[in-house]
Amino acid sequence: MHQFAQKSNKPKILVVDDHESVLYATVNVLKQQYPEAEIVQTQTVKSALKELENINFDLIIVDLVMPETIGGNAQTDNGIQLLKTLMRQYPTLNIVIQTGKPSALVRLKAAISNHEGGFTVADKSLPMSEMLTKVDWSFKGLHNTPKEIRSGLEVKPEWLEVLQLAFKEGLQDIAIAKKMNIGERTVRHYWTKIYDVLGVYPDEGKNLRIQTEIRAREEGLID
Repeated sequence: MHQFAQKSNKPKILVVDDHESVLYATVNVLKQQYPEAEIVQTQTVKSALKELENINFDLIIVDLVMPETIGGNAQTDNGIQLLKTLMRQYPTLNIVIQTGKPSALVRLKAAISNHEGGFTVADKSLPMSEMLTKVDWSFKGLHNTPKEIRSGLEVKPEWLEVLQLAFKEGLQDIAIAKKMNIGERTVRHYWTKIYDVLGVYPDEGKNLRIQTEIRAREEGLID
């Protein structure tokens, strides 16, 4: 069974938020949860992109409503454009979105679906423990997207083939990759999409793959 793993013992995290109080609180809880991490903070789209040019980050936490430059107006469009750039230039970067209005992410439905890194959304109105959970999931390469993105999401043929090979033929990821003539990394990416479309996420004491099989059978994706 595939086990997700954090990229390194000393992860590099970029936090982007134009509200100093939110930035401070986010960085503070991250330092407690990941004391070994290198954490960089910035407040604009332009400065975030500059940091990404200089440092190979493992994860970015970004507010969806951002100013492009210091003194500029904070707008959702700026955050959307930043995310487009991130997913195009850094296809394996783990991303956490902090926002109170996740519906705007529907504009990025296709890009999010194709993104190979973790991609999760943390509601700003919820406790910081919720944000830490989403950080953990993103580090593990999981996707957790708003209902607006999941609803009506096409279950692609290659995802169905992974389900069939895993739960009808009992194959593990390496064998699935060989059978489908693809890389094991691609198989792992397919699993993140399957988990998200079925609404299956890590839960204490529960096996993720077993829960996925149960949901897939409930939805009629496998017999």
